[in-house]
Amino acid sequence: MAAINITKENFEQEVLQSDRPVLVDFWASWCGPCRMVGPIVEEIAEEYPQYKVVKVNVDEQQDLAVRFGVMSIPTLLVFNGGQLVKQSIGARPKAQILALLEN
Repeated sequence: MAAINITKENFEQEVLQSDRPVLVDFWASWCGPCRMVGPIVEEIAEEYPQYKVVKVNVDEQQDLAVRFGVMSIPTLLVFNGGQLVKQSIGARPKAQILALLEN
């Protein structure tokens, strides 16, 4: 399943009320490292159905970026049971992103 685009209108339902761990990718189209991480995030969405993978465009959803203190992108957040449990800033290889979800 492809990553889901998140807005402030669907954030609570898709992320906070999810019945499985959620990887949230805060990104922007002009961000070089985001363009490196984007395909990896999409791969994880396709290959690991036990996780929900969502993307937040910080240019379009500034309220969400502010709410979670996103100062640099890409920022990856992991939510489980409606709680923020992990955070990573900057481009990471697939193994490190999966480690965020698995540990």
